[in-house]
Amino acid sequence: MDVRNNRRDLTGTSVITANRLLDGRIVWLTGQGWSEAISHARVIDNADVEDVIKQVKATPDARMVVGIYGVQLDPAAAGIAPVTVRERIRAFGPSVHPDFAPVETSNVH
Repeated sequence: MDVRNNRRDLTGTSVITANRLLDGRIVWLTGQGWSEAISHARVIDNADVEDVIKQVKATPDARMVVGIYGVQLDPAAAGIAPVTVRERIRAFGPSVHPDFAPVETSNVH
């Protein structure tokens, strides 16, 4: 198991990510290959992620990427969004991006 894969819950969903060898770009596994947009990623039950990673690594497309691993998704998020800050930065851009601005809550005065 990849070190990052052990961060997944037993339930829930994940997507699979890697870096493209040609240019180092972050890519996400879709139903048809790899995409630079996490919104196109194939959502997989956490119980199936390891099997899907093994299947992906056995395909010819696997030679085009490195560092294939699963990323846990936030079940409360609207759309596809990783749980961890590290993976949200990989998915949506640098930490200075507006999506990473502090979130205001009703409990904060």
